[in-house]
Amino acid sequence: NAGVSTPASVTLPQSLFRELGADRMMAAVIDTLGLPLVVKPAQGGSALGVTTVEEASALPKAMVGCFAYGELALIEKAVVGTEVAVSIVGTGEDAYALPPVEIVTEGNYDYDARYNPGRTEYFAPARLSAEHAATATSAALSTHQALGLQDLSRVDMILDKDGVAHMLDVNVSPGMTETSLFPQAIAASGRDLGSVYREIAGLN
Repeated sequence: NAGVSTPASVTLPQSLFRELGADRMMAAVIDTLGLPLVVKPAQGGSALGVTTVEEASALPKAMVGCFAYGELALIEKAVVGTEVAVSIVGTGEDAYALPPVEIVTEGNYDYDARYNPGRTEYFAPARLSAEHAATATSAALSTHQALGLQDLSRVDMILDKDGVAHMLDVNVSPGMTETSLFPQAIAASGRDLGSVYREIAGLN
């Protein structure tokens, strides 16, 4: 409704999955969305319980892994492109975006890739054209504002080959470790974490 693209998806509670039968539900999901798919808990973080499914035979295991982290599974059509995170500071019309951060990793951007230094390469700011950077920033701001988020958030997305930004996740408590994306975005803006916190607290 906010005009931000999201991957085609279905949401399945574990109870429905059991009641209607796994085989029947998985066949319906693949008929609807095709392959490849991304299976993930509807809530959570750090890519825990997230699996990319390339073949139908891998879907049952992915569902079991997902339900270990929550009762609701979000199954999305996989989007291929450049993975970007855009951090937002502020609330409502006063919110603004920090420089996008590009994520490059071998294989999936999973838990190990996020927290094991060296597995993932980050580019802050992202290696995007001015047009694509503006698209990513606009999508992130629209998402932050449409959801009524306050103070800070991080919006993760993929820009496809046509420059369309597909929103994947919204993080209202983004990581603050040395490999985390929010601190890298702050550094790319020429600021430090302390100054942003002071701004949020109204101390500047």
